[in-house]
Amino acid sequence: MAESSTSTVGADTPLHQPELKRVMGPKLLLLFIVGDILGTGIYAVTGNVANQVGGVVWLPFLIAFIVATLTAFSYLELVTKYPQAAGAALYTHKAFGLHFVTFLVCFTVMCSGITSASTASRAFAANLAAFASVVRGGDAVADPSPALILTLALLFMFLVAAVNLRGVAESVNTNIVLTLVELSGLLIVIFVGLYAVTQGKADFSRVVIFDTPEDKSIFVAVTAGTSLAFFAMVGFEDSVNMAEEVKEPERIFPKIMLTGLGITGLIYILVSITAIALVPAGELGQGEAPLTKVVAAGAPGIPIDNVFPLIAMFAVANSALINMMMASRLLYGMAKQQVLPPVLGRVLEGRRTPWVAILFTTAIAVGLLLYVGSLENAGSAISLLGGTTALLLLGVFTVVNICCLVLRRDSVGHRHFRAPTVLPIIGAICCAYLVTPLSGRDPQQYVIAGLLLAVGVVLWLITFFINRAMWGRQTYVKNPEALEGSETKPQSLRD
Repeated sequence: MAESSTSTVGADTPLHQPELKRVMGPKLLLLFIVGDILGTGIYAVTGNVANQVGGVVWLPFLIAFIVATLTAFSYLELVTKYPQAAGAALYTHKAFGLHFVTFLVCFTVMCSGITSASTASRAFAANLAAFASVVRGGDAVADPSPALILTLALLFMFLVAAVNLRGVAESVNTNIVLTLVELSGLLIVIFVGLYAVTQGKADFSRVVIFDTPEDKSIFVAVTAGTSLAFFAMVGFEDSVNMAEEVKEPERIFPKIMLTGLGITGLIYILVSITAIALVPAGELGQGEAPLTKVVAAGAPGIPIDNVFPLIAMFAVANSALINMMMASRLLYGMAKQQVLPPVLGRVLEGRRTPWVAILFTTAIAVGLLLYVGSLENAGSAISLLGGTTALLLLGVFTVVNICCLVLRRDSVGHRHFRAPTVLPIIGAICCAYLVTPLSGRDPQQYVIAGLLLAVGVVLWLITFFINRAMWGRQTYVKNPEALEGSETKPQSLRD
């Protein structure tokens, strides 16, 4: 599983700067991975997955976990082989050396952050409306109007932009607290399920009942559900951006990443089984706060069902903020590398935040929210945005699995994890299949993803002509390590 030699990453980065301080041990890395995976996905898409497969809502989550684990093996080989604070863009560049392809992968990752944050804003709005209903003495599970959800989601996105512009002082302790909040909400769902069993309120016979849409076979319905459930598993890939800050990454990363995936996979399956045992699939799939319905059904006489929407709000709010921060910093990083218009690299004096990139990514997110809110079936907003996030990242994961195989020919001078060859092959095939229309994915997701990537291509072409006409220089990625690495992280995450 490892290759020879014991040397580690060099003392200097390609920019001749000192290494980041290696402060993360196994426990902090595990919390980071678990916290990054947990959050919006399971809180938001459980009901939409139930709409696809009925009572076997747990099956798409199980398959999504398996596909994510296959891809994780490729990431483990690459991150221990190249233990720099980078990710898919770096691996793509090393494997193919095509600057436009490297840029496109990085822009796809950025777009996934925007769609993920937009999904989180819808989930936040739904849970805020539920909590407000409780405060007014109403019912937490009453479905609010689509107009109210859209308004709250937009206001929340503007709030995220304001916080992002001001600058966020993230710390390890803050991340731990928010991870515990996210985890506590899911554990509440599981314990409510156990309580409901003792009260005779759970019907576990539902967990083996397929109820698929009329126009889909069972296989296509399951793969369509998996395409959506995969949104709940993304996040593990972000840990590669912490490679330079982890002690002995070649030894620690494999065990901790797989452990983190296993923990979250188990939690998701238990939560989905609990959800369908307490709430029928048809009812679970209505509205945008499915787990609030689960808690209310399992423990109606316990006050926790009144505060659960508040817990869910905290769980998804952090996800939205972190994803919008990531998206704006990636855009800023690409502008600094002169592959996007330089204006996107402007920094706000005093706050030192990339204000143009923040406003640009926020405008895209607002446009997405308005678009999905204008659809006749506004309840599909979570499904569309979450599914598009999964679509974009599954495309990136397909490339990463291929990169793992291509880069086998690149020998490095230190020990690193080596995935069994069959796993990247299977991972690439599975991810590629889930990207195609054969998986039963909503065609609107391709429209959204296509429009987002078209924006990136147009910006690249504009920059290409500006560079050629005004400066007589080429447009290329000068430092792929910095695209998803330490230079694009908020300063507080690097201190």
